[in-house]
Amino acid sequence: MQLLPDDDERDFAATLRRLFAVDRDDTGVWNSLAEAGVLGLVLPECHGGSGGRLRDLGVFFVEAGRGLCPTLVHGTIQAGMAIDALGTAEQRTNLLPALASGKSRATTALWSPVDASRITPTLRAEPTGAAWVLSGCVDFVLDADSADAVVVSAGDTATGHHLVAVVPADSRGLRADPVTLMGGQTAARLHFDGVTVDQSLVLGADHGVSDERLRWLANTATTLLSLDLVGVGEAALQRTVDYTVMRQQFGRPIASFQAAQHLVANMHIALAAARLAARAAVSVLETGEVATRETAVARMRSAGAAKLITLDAHQLHGGMGYVVDTDLHRYSERARVLSTLGGGADIAATWLEMDG
Repeated sequence: MQLLPDDDERDFAATLRRLFAVDRDDTGVWNSLAEAGVLGLVLPECHGGSGGRLRDLGVFFVEAGRGLCPTLVHGTIQAGMAIDALGTAEQRTNLLPALASGKSRATTALWSPVDASRITPTLRAEPTGAAWVLSGCVDFVLDADSADAVVVSAGDTATGHHLVAVVPADSRGLRADPVTLMGGQTAARLHFDGVTVDQSLVLGADHGVSDERLRWLANTATTLLSLDLVGVGEAALQRTVDYTVMRQQFGRPIASFQAAQHLVANMHIALAAARLAARAAVSVLETGEVATRETAVARMRSAGAAKLITLDAHQLHGGMGYVVDTDLHRYSERARVLSTLGGGADIAATWLEMDG
């Protein structure tokens, strides 16, 4: 199990950090990541990907949190992973190159946004000729308004099997109700009113998709978002250290006061624990194991650390912490959204009971 980054990972992190420092708008970030091959980082080279490892993707997610990368990138990467893991050779050939190149954008709705361990589909799927008809609704789908397609799970009404479908955003009968989240994060409740999906876009049509495969995808996505929270914590902590060194009170930097030092030390400890827990989960998931226990620990550590660090960062910044020009609020908002999506620390604690 590799818990510390190697030289290649450190070099990759440095490259990403420079990229996010230069490209601040969403379009610029998207184009730069597509050009760098990040959108297809773990996809096979034969399908336009970079053939990277899951741990490489973990490095990206840390820097994505630090650089406040648009979450549409996360959704597109997750959609590509789902298609690669569940699709046929023909489906991978047809669908993955566009995602890897950035020509197509996607998001996913494969598990409960309240509790990622719940993978029971909320959509119903009924066969009709060479197509399937999806009915029902799914909640809190991030970036649904910007995606070209959404990868969703549905239950075959005849057999009870899980299906996974790639549904174009302009499909007839698909309706999105916007949901307002913190920090301007876009999401929607998607209504499937008899949406017809061609057989070629249903990944598990022949044999269905097993609970184990869906759970691996859910745990992988949860762990990667935990690493995003680590990046959020790193950025908030660094800004706080820089500010306490610069800000003076009673003629000396507030970093010299013991109370401030204790807070910063606790932030460092929480962040280190979250980072190690998430990297450990990635190492196990990379072997193909479901890793529910490791995912639960990573989620608990990262959600707790993100909350502690952002709250203490605001406290140590004093009044400046509430001035929007500092951007500190953006890290707090991202921490709040991503640490609750799929279940917070309290929900993750219940996953420990599922691990056999």
